[in-house]
Amino acid sequence: MKDRPYQVVITDCDHGSIEEEKEVISQIGAELILAQVRNEEELIRTCKEADGLINQYALLNRKVLENLPQCKVIARYGVGVDSVDLKAATDLGIMVANVPDYCIEEVASHAVALILTLARKTALFDRQVKSGQWDFRMGIPIGRLRGKMLGLIGSGKIGLGVAKMIAPFGVKVMAYDPFLKENPEGIQLKDFETVLKESDFISIHCPLNDSTRHLIGEREFSKMGKKPLLINTSRGPIIDEEALIKALKGGQISGAGLDVLEKEPPDVSNPLLKMENVILSPHVGFYSVESISELKRRTAQNVADVLMGRWPASVVNQEVRGKTRMPLSGSFSSSKE
Repeated sequence: MKDRPYQVVITDCDHGSIEEEKEVISQIGAELILAQVRNEEELIRTCKEADGLINQYALLNRKVLENLPQCKVIARYGVGVDSVDLKAATDLGIMVANVPDYCIEEVASHAVALILTLARKTALFDRQVKSGQWDFRMGIPIGRLRGKMLGLIGSGKIGLGVAKMIAPFGVKVMAYDPFLKENPEGIQLKDFETVLKESDFISIHCPLNDSTRHLIGEREFSKMGKKPLLINTSRGPIIDEEALIKALKGGQISGAGLDVLEKEPPDVSNPLLKMENVILSPHVGFYSVESISELKRRTAQNVADVLMGRWPASVVNQEVRGKTRMPLSGSFSSSKE
């Protein structure tokens, strides 16, 4: 029997309120602490007694995790888990959980909005009209959407959502996804080179890992035969930003819609900030009032499930099965983008 209540620490978050988390964690009689720390030493000092962590941006590297002997589970707010050293967590028997499907509709609609805004040049026209220029010819040429080809890099739930949303505009969809064996309905599965070569729009929907970092670089831009519009609502480092800037300046692509960047926020000297054919948003694709409430509740529930001896809804480090610090019952669920 435990001689104290379980302790759950929120390492950091920028949500303004933790009412949903409190409600969930209180149901298992655990103590919830909002720490708001990101420094390595502060993380170790603050979380050393924690049985579970809820994490947003703080880097949980091997050194930090090795100094958290009580930690049984880390639940991250969101889909990506690049803030957590997964191998270290697995070696130590710490489960890592995420919420892979809380903002599918939001990110998909944000990607489509960026495509439509760039294709119809509505942001450009807005700026021109407000500066006193009333002349549609300032945006020429503009092509028709029907018959254009959208290429998806990654076609998990968000990518499939984009395909479904854009279909009524008459846009055809193909995808490169090495993990898919069968064609999703309405999507042609193609190799990476074909997607680069034949797409009018390219939208990125793969996770950031060692194999996808700088997946789109100088070589890939040189293969983009139709000078596409490039959309990224996934993770900034998937695109080599220096190569992107060069491709935009050289006309290898027609424009870019970026919700994510390699460095967030960007330096004021970043050339992307001054390009007329680039639309930027502050990593907001995930957001709606509803999605955030769902995210907070489900993240806390992942921790609560583990501390109650159950598998959480989504496990990222599947290799931890059989060596977890907490004995678990019930069915095992793996995380998929």
